[in-house]
Amino acid sequence: MNKGQRWRLFWAHAALLGFIALMLVPLLMVISISLRAGNFATGGILPSAETFSWEHWRLVLGLPVLQPDGTWAAATVPVLRWFWNSIKVAAVSAFLILMLSATCAYAFARMRFRGRDGLLGGLLILQMFPMVLALIAIYSILEGLGRWVPALGLDTHPGLILAYLGGIATHIWMIKGYFDSLPVALEESAAMDGASPWQIFLRIMLPTSLPIFAVVFILAFIGLLGEYPLASVVLQRTDQWTLAVGANSFLYEQNYRWGDFAATAVLAGLPITLLFLVCQKLLVSGLTAGGVKE
Repeated sequence: MNKGQRWRLFWAHAALLGFIALMLVPLLMVISISLRAGNFATGGILPSAETFSWEHWRLVLGLPVLQPDGTWAAATVPVLRWFWNSIKVAAVSAFLILMLSATCAYAFARMRFRGRDGLLGGLLILQMFPMVLALIAIYSILEGLGRWVPALGLDTHPGLILAYLGGIATHIWMIKGYFDSLPVALEESAAMDGASPWQIFLRIMLPTSLPIFAVVFILAFIGLLGEYPLASVVLQRTDQWTLAVGANSFLYEQNYRWGDFAATAVLAGLPITLLFLVCQKLLVSGLTAGGVKE
């Protein structure tokens, strides 16, 4: 490596480190606000010894909180319950989205039927419109459905999950593109050995496509974990709220409780971070590699 190449490598690493530092500043500020006494987002990036406090995290974790008069009182905000609601709704929705989008993508990638191209085009158009535009329609559907099946109506987690399942167009296109990269010879060989289409899908397509399935699950989980507009309309009772809806209750015109909001935001980022660390290899291979090549 000559001198010019070393300098280019140095500046490339310097630019990357600078970009990482720039991205870490907002994260450090949020963590700092969650560890600072009071509910004001003022001060430096890191809390000082005089302002350092665990009061916001005690509230978030459901521990007794020190009151202004010096007494201790139980936390009245069920943040951990909201956290569990978010994990439950996002995980179940992501799993069902993966099942539906995988089977639909396989049909579009390998089967030929009337209206196939029109349906693919329709899915492409549908994903251009955000779910917020359908809030009134979704509310009316869940309200009417709740009269016949209360478990799938408004203010229920199954009803919210049912509404989330409508946003699978993007995932269908993503998995279909991965299926298209798999050689058809694999399925033809299995069919010659007597495998049925369902056996081919379960024993060949699913194991081979594990990286893209991990990507779709993670992206769906992340997107739904912090989803606010639809959840705020469907969920009405406090104990049914997800973390995004509950965190928004800390911000109202009379008092912006930035410390509690920041601690809740950090808590919401923990499952996403753990999921990325666990599925890192699958995520990288699913985003950068195609299917098995002939």
